Amino acid sequence: MGQIEQGLERALRTRPIPSSTEARLRFLLTTHQGSTRKVATVLGVSQRTVQRWVTKRSRARRPPGPLQVRAIEEAVLARWQPRVRARRRAQAEAEGFVFHTRARFGFAAPAGSSDNPRVRWITQVLPGEVARELFAARDAGAGEQQQMVILARALGHAYFREWGRRAHGLHVAFSDVEFVDFSIG
Repeated sequence: MGQIEQGLERALRTRPIPSSTEARLRFLLTTHQGSTRKVATVLGVSQRTVQRWVTKRSRARRPPGPLQVRAIEEAVLARWQPRVRARRRAQAEAEGFVFHTRARFGFAAPAGSSDNPRVRWITQVLPGEVARELFAARDAGAGEQQQMVILARALGHAYFREWGRRAHGLHVAFSDVEFVDFSIG
């Protein structure tokens, strides 16, 4: 998961996911009505393995391995606050969002301009059309590079060309992303 994907996920949540593996397992058990069989099916392990992970007896307890910890985290992320996520996504697509980044920006511009790439902190309000395009690309399985192209085009229009009022013909190159965050509502 790239930085843009992580930033979108953070923006869609109002509360952080449980931090410990034990708390994540408790959440999965709660969402599946306490059924270790259903949790085991979701995680791709045996029911007995899940029972060993959640048992109260310390001698019988076995911690999940690194691959299982990752599977638990992904399962929790997929099920965490589904209605809140849907509502915040619809809000971003309708009203837009604020995009915060620190990245290297370069330009392809007419002669006489400074097109040397440099690192910039940028905070810019972007319209709902950009949010729709970004979410559609993410849903279609677009990679980090394709999402960066969408954001570079939007930043070029909104920030560098001031919504078409200046710097006509300026093409923005967006690379070396250090930080990405989104604010919705």
